[in-house]
Amino acid sequence: MPTDTLITPLTETQRDIQRLAREFAANEIAPFAARWDADAFFEPSLVGKLGQLGFLGMLLPEALDGLALDSVSYLLALEEIAAADASVAVMMSVHNSLPTQMLLRWGNPEQQQRFLAPMARGEKLGAFALSEPEAGSDAASLTTQAVKRGDEWVLTGTKAWVTNGNTADVILAMARTDQPGARKGAKGISAFIITPDLPGFSVSKKEDKLGLRASPTVQLRFDEMRVPAANLLGEAGQGFIYAMQSLDHGRLGIAAQAIGIARAAFEAAVAYAGERTQFGQPIRDFQAIQFKLADMAARIASTRALLHLTAAAKDRGENVGMFGSMSKLLASETAMWVTTQAVQVFGGYGYVKEYPVERYFRDAKVTEIYEGTSEVQRMVIARALSA
Repeated sequence: MPTDTLITPLTETQRDIQRLAREFAANEIAPFAARWDADAFFEPSLVGKLGQLGFLGMLLPEALDGLALDSVSYLLALEEIAAADASVAVMMSVHNSLPTQMLLRWGNPEQQQRFLAPMARGEKLGAFALSEPEAGSDAASLTTQAVKRGDEWVLTGTKAWVTNGNTADVILAMARTDQPGARKGAKGISAFIITPDLPGFSVSKKEDKLGLRASPTVQLRFDEMRVPAANLLGEAGQGFIYAMQSLDHGRLGIAAQAIGIARAAFEAAVAYAGERTQFGQPIRDFQAIQFKLADMAARIASTRALLHLTAAAKDRGENVGMFGSMSKLLASETAMWVTTQAVQVFGGYGYVKEYPVERYFRDAKVTEIYEGTSEVQRMVIARALSA
């Protein structure tokens, strides 16, 4: 039985989406993923190609050129992309889960028409800028300052760990709109729609990363950057709330990415175990290897089931904050565990770049860190249990 089968049956539309994403990943991504990783190269044509297929507007309404699909369909497509290249998947995940969802929920009609429709078509790529060099898990301690001057906001500060930051056309950035000496904590943070043509915007450091090397992660500098007042998203002082609610959705995307990485490593290990012989027989005939493969399959299937059940509950309008954190926590730790076992199955060959499992291993680690570390997810779960 294939490990990507849901416990509950897929609809015909969901199967079509899964098949389309799998074919696209096999033809347009997988053959190039190792080279992109080695060169730390972002392939810009993928944005347009994903947009043409509708994969950058899967959760947006048809009136904004989206596909108006359910969350499970989106996560199915994202897993397929991640199984081919986690770097492409995180670009797709951030775009779909964070800036587009923030604009959809809190943007006004003019903002939605100006930004969301071209984002759905793949004409504009989105990014999300919350973290700062000294504000990571404690994101509410950010210091980027926004001051109102006439019909503009002037922003000064530095944003860190921005996925797509040097390739995005639309960046949702959080900044303080309260004043020094009269801080309001999380309630003093607002959200702004940033475009790279604004005066004072610049890209500074690009991170040289362990994994996801084909996905650019950069710092952004706002040097008295002038932002039109029309680019304020929603209400002033509500930006942190918007960001946190969007991250609840983003964690589902990262969970799907982690499952895709784990699945790719598992499938590579199964194939290799059937080809590699030692002591006169394929290594898959040894119980030690069989048990590894069995545990890998079980962890992937159970984690995927939780994720899809959580996504379905979200689409029904239920509060899934705790289960979203559970999904992200378990999926990321499953990815790290499965890729570690896959390297072990490959033995010495798992440690060299000739085989893909060392890339899967490197890509898996960050899923335990970004969009909320595993420690933060456990905090969220624990607080929900005691509420």
